[in-house]
Amino acid sequence: MSAPITSGPDVISFGCRLNVAEAEAIRAAASGPNGGDLVVINSCAVTAEAVRQARQAVRRAARERPGARIIVTGCAAQIEPETFAAMPEVSRVLGNREKRDVAHYRFTGNGAPEARVGDIFAPHPAEVSTSSFTTHTRGFVEVQTGCDHRCTFCIIPFGRGNSQSVPAGAVIERIKRQVGSGIAEIVLTGVDVTSYGPDLPGAPTLGSLVQRILRHVPDLPRLRLSSIDSIEVDPALFEAITGEPRVMPHLHLSLQAGDNMILKRMKRRHSREQAIDFCAAVREKRPEIALGADIIAGFPTETEAMFQNSLALIDDCGLSQLHVFAYSERAGTPAARMPQLPVSLRRERARRLRHAGDDRRNAWLHSLIGQSQRVLVEGDGLSGHAENFAAVRLDRAHPRGTIVDVTALGVANGVLECAA
Repeated sequence: MSAPITSGPDVISFGCRLNVAEAEAIRAAASGPNGGDLVVINSCAVTAEAVRQARQAVRRAARERPGARIIVTGCAAQIEPETFAAMPEVSRVLGNREKRDVAHYRFTGNGAPEARVGDIFAPHPAEVSTSSFTTHTRGFVEVQTGCDHRCTFCIIPFGRGNSQSVPAGAVIERIKRQVGSGIAEIVLTGVDVTSYGPDLPGAPTLGSLVQRILRHVPDLPRLRLSSIDSIEVDPALFEAITGEPRVMPHLHLSLQAGDNMILKRMKRRHSREQAIDFCAAVREKRPEIALGADIIAGFPTETEAMFQNSLALIDDCGLSQLHVFAYSERAGTPAARMPQLPVSLRRERARRLRHAGDDRRNAWLHSLIGQSQRVLVEGDGLSGHAENFAAVRLDRAHPRGTIVDVTALGVANGVLECAA
């Protein structure tokens, strides 16, 4: 969860980096004469726990801001608007299409809570955020939203609709504005970012977009990708990842499992072997690259042997940064109708995955001791992230937003201790 924005309406975002990027557009839309009296919950629906957290946030906001109007938007609001409209603390529910519209943040009376949620699958042009980040050292730029795939566990297409891409010109202009304002690192975000382009004239790819960004924004120091699907990486993107120093040596992969039968039942588009081969090919061209991944534990029908294949994938792919999820059934998805594992078993397997991932991450961080790192300074000037996205603690303060060269001296609590 991101921190609420401190002036004007409070915007509290849960979930993915795309939600973080959209928070600024929401804040701009809600910043009317009464914006200071609004709390906007930008929800996530990827798991049942994410929906529960959004409901908790509504109740917390009502306690802390008793006079404020509370608006719920985002994927959970799009998928189950009735859940939030039924909450007495909620003044309005907005769908993902409606959340950028200024008109939906205006109130003329105190009527019953209403849901303004349209058909997410209706044709609609993709949009890019127009407001600037002022509280971050990196900028998140939407290049794509929605998803045309239908993984059996995933509810998100019903919250975001079909895949839509933002034209390259709009993306580049957005990045130019952010770089001009002093942002040193841009993160390209989307629901399924590697599916970028088929809906645009000429059917460009994400690789061609990345290469255009690098060419047309020469002052951009660092370009980073959010979660990608390795099977959709086109040759131009592979070339940029492995050969362009301004593309950060860090990838987060949407792998989800390491067993071929489970991948098939998930309706994923890659095999275990393809994932391993991709990681090996990238590392061969760029040995310093750090690889992370999403993995789901306890998917329906997963046996212990199948789980062991996911566990082994950590070493087989050389993963150093894991996001582990215990499977959460979502009503309306095919996986929810499959034979379910006990929740306790899902959680136990998730713990085992996290433990293995922590061991691998710790070993990776220790392997960096003695090496030079280029760090984007964040927070209080004493912390930041290296190009490989290792968290860093600095020995002395540096100006926020600058990039400094340091040497890794040790590891403490999962953070590289570095000195200039």
